[in-house]
This record gives sequence, structure tokens and C-alpha cells, in this order.
Amino acid sequence: MKKITSFLLSILFVVSLFMVESCVPWSKFREQKKKLANYEAENNGLISANEQLTVSNTELSANMAICRKELDVMAADSALRVQEIAALRKNSRQLENRLQEMNVTMDALKKGSEREASKLMMQIQGIQGDLQTREAELQKLSQEMADKQRNLLAMEQELDKRNRRMAELERLVSRQDSSVRALKNKVSAALVGLENNGLTVSMRQGKVYVSLEEKLLFKSGSIVVDPAGVSALKKLAKILEQNPDISITIEGHTDNVPLTSSASMQDNWDLSVKRATSIVRILLEGGRIASNRLTAAGRGEFIPVDAANTPAARQKNRRTEIILMPKLDELYQILE
Repeated sequence: MKKITSFLLSILFVVSLFMVESCVPWSKFREQKKKLANYEAENNGLISANEQLTVSNTELSANMAICRKELDVMAADSALRVQEIAALRKNSRQLENRLQEMNVTMDALKKGSEREASKLMMQIQGIQGDLQTREAELQKLSQEMADKQRNLLAMEQELDKRNRRMAELERLVSRQDSSVRALKNKVSAALVGLENNGLTVSMRQGKVYVSLEEKLLFKSGSIVVDPAGVSALKKLAKILEQNPDISITIEGHTDNVPLTSSASMQDNWDLSVKRATSIVRILLEGGRIASNRLTAAGRGEFIPVDAANTPAARQKNRRTEIILMPKLDELYQILE
């Protein structure tokens, strides 16, 4: 069975956030944590769907192998039954010939002794009983063969149904993979000049990730996007407007240096969430992107791209990621 491409099939953009020192009320902090939990639950659901699709395809392959093996066994058994039926028919013809010979002999001996005639009659009756037994066996074998042929046809139909289902899965996966690649190319083209200069566009697990370093969006300690960053986000927004079936998640990430609490920022969680929210508001300007397509999430320092405790590693970790993922409704329907 063909391997299903990256099982599935999410399109995600990720934009880098950076660390700022500040503080917010505890109720606001809990609200942001709840949003994060919702997003993580959604992400786990997508991972589960991907695993389910992989398990389903593995089971289909195993079932197909079992069906083929059973088909081979049934075909061999049918051939054996045909041979047995042919042998019974041949034996029946031989018995009929013997019966005819006995009849001729009996006619010849009619003028002979009554004892010989009675003996011959008993032999004829035995042969006739043997013929009836063999006929019954022949009918039984014929019925068994018909039953197995019906079972064979049913298994072939089930195998064909599973093949069509697997082909549909592969078609959908291929189509979604092509759509994700096309979206990645559009995003790269829209942000040409920024890639490898603090911005990267990549595909992972059926999703598109756009990662922006802190220097492209924010000044140190700020949650206000710089004009250059706003320009880049506006270009990205045009692509998102043209793809209404794509869901968008903005994740803020910081380094592991603790913030000093302030009136506006409490810690790295708070900073990452507020930076993600700033990106969301820019993408929503103009009202051409539905609000329910966007999710703002703060990751703080807990998902670093470089775990080393060095200035260079901390710079990489201060980022914003925009994750684009496609709808998986068709795949879920087939899996059900």
C-alpha cells in the first residue's frame, strides 16, 4: 500500500515573537493560558487524525493481504473440488457400464439357476445403491463449490471496495499535499527578499510554517510591529485572503531570560501572547479575513529551536511563527 503523504494534512504558519518585560492582571493571564490549551487540544486532534489515518492505511494493507491469501486458498480448493467431481463422474460411468454388463449377464442366465439370478440381482441392487450414494456426494460437492464461489465473489467485491477507498484516500492526500506546496510557493513569492534574511518558509507535517525573527517585527521590549514588519504581514494577508479554507495560527516565542514584571507585562508567557495578538490584529485589518480562521497563542520560552544557552541560540528562539493548515473534513469522512 502506498504510504500516505505525511498523514495529513494540516497547513500551519508560524511567526516568531520576542521577549519583553511587563505584567498583566491574573485574569488576563488565565484567559491566555486557556486559549493556548485550546490550541494545543486542536493540534493534538490533528496529530491524532494523522495517526488514525496511518493506522487505517496499515490495517487496510493487512486486510488486503489476508483477503488475497484467502482468495488463493479458495481458488486452489475449487480446483480440487473440480477434480473430485470429474473423478466421481468417471466412476459413475464405470458403474453404469458394469450395470449394463450385469444386465446382459442376467439375461443370459435367466435360463439358469434361480440362485445365480438372485445373486446377480443382489449385486445389481448394491451397484444401484452405490450409484445413489455417489450421486448424493456429487450433489453435496457441487453445492459446496457453489457456496465457495459465492463467498469468493463477495470477498472480491469487498476487496474492490477497499481498493477504491484507499485510492480515494491517496487521491485526497496527494491533492492536499499539492495544495500545501502551492500555498508555500505563493507565500515565498509574496515575501521574496525576506527569506533567509530573518524569515523562513517551510513545510512540516502537511502545514506551511512562516517563521520571522524578532528583528523583522519588533523592537526590544515592544509589542508594536515595526512598519517593515507591517508591510510584510500585509503581503502575507493578501495570500490568506485568496485561500479562505486555510486556518491560521500565530504563535509567539521568547528566549529563556526571565522578564522583570511591570505594569504592562508579567512574564514571557504574557509577552509572547501579546505579540501574537498584535500580529492577528494586523492580519484582520481590512476585514477580508474571517476572524474565526485565526488563533493567537503564546508559547513563551518553552519550545526553543535551539536549546543552547548562548546569545546566538536565544536570538533564534525569539521569533514569531505563522502556521497555515488546510481543512481535513474530506479525510475525516473517509476514515469514518
